[in-house]
Amino acid sequence: MCLHGTDPATVYLSAWARVGDFTVADLDRALYDDRALVKHTAMRRTVFVVPRDTLSVVQAGASARVAAAQRRTVVKDVVKAGLHDDGESWLDEVSRHILAALADGREATSSELKAEIPLLDGALEFGAGKSWGGLVTFAPRVLTVLSAEGKVVRASNKGSWRVSRPTWTTTESWLGSAIDPVDEATGVRELVRMWLRAFGPGTEADLKWWLGSTLTAVRAALAELDVVEVDLDGRTGYLLFDDLEPQVEVEPWGALLPGLDPTVMGWTEREWYLGPYKEALFDSNGNAGPTAWWDGRIVGTWWQTDTGGVSLHLLEDIGAEGTAVLREEAARLDDWLGGVRVMPRFPTPLAKELAAEGRSSGGSSS
Repeated sequence: MCLHGTDPATVYLSAWARVGDFTVADLDRALYDDRALVKHTAMRRTVFVVPRDTLSVVQAGASARVAAAQRRTVVKDVVKAGLHDDGESWLDEVSRHILAALADGREATSSELKAEIPLLDGALEFGAGKSWGGLVTFAPRVLTVLSAEGKVVRASNKGSWRVSRPTWTTTESWLGSAIDPVDEATGVRELVRMWLRAFGPGTEADLKWWLGSTLTAVRAALAELDVVEVDLDGRTGYLLFDDLEPQVEVEPWGALLPGLDPTVMGWTEREWYLGPYKEALFDSNGNAGPTAWWDGRIVGTWWQTDTGGVSLHLLEDIGAEGTAVLREEAARLDDWLGGVRVMPRFPTPLAKELAAEGRSSGGSSS
């Protein structure tokens, strides 16, 4: 359906976990050469990698809502920062300058645009006197608005696959045309359909959270779709009508997934697969760290030592078979990474603890 792209490495590691013989070049080709996949600001103001042929419904069902909210915030902050008395006019003018600068297929970084467009050279102070406080420039925030509006896209990346240093260009030049217009109700309905196909059964709360939408919008979409209600341990869940066949029993399986992997972040009601590990494996903002899975449940995490070695850390006894499978996965990932360190953008409490222990002990695998 789509992959989380806020942390640049997540996209590649999520693909590695699912695609046999996967290479970085495979995904780079799909993103930057074929452009069959697009990095786009969408649900919950998160960057996702979405198939190009679903971009229109993602834009209508999620991105447009994000764009409207971000536009209101930027307009308010422009006035607050003293850049202009009319924040709406300022944002419209600077957006025109950016789109003109990116005309004819040009790609440019946020810093390059800021250097050549004087209007972008502004910032607002957040958290004055706080340890986390500082100046936040408007250039990336304006680009976020334009991205969510579907007017610009993240083009070539000037960093490695583990680093986000995107250039920006117009959507028309990158994809050959503008995003096809779709009405919001259709966009939400189709996103709900795709979510149920990938993640169902799930609850209204799951859908509302994942979409970053409202219960009203979710219920309207469900009413238009051919769905059935199912019991999820006392909660009402939903499945597509043509997805009711019993699933074939599968053998126990193991996987190592990166932080913000779409499976880990697929639902908001996660107890059935997360168990008691939320505080250890999620940061205070709800971002998931790397996880180790056995037979459909999260049973631990993985991390890297200072030398790049992959280390497995189990949070419960899963027996000899499960432990062996996950150790094999750790060795496979270690071989694929080849000593390259991937630093999670949102380290969890357990990740910080394990990193500290690894530095003091030299690191070891459970």
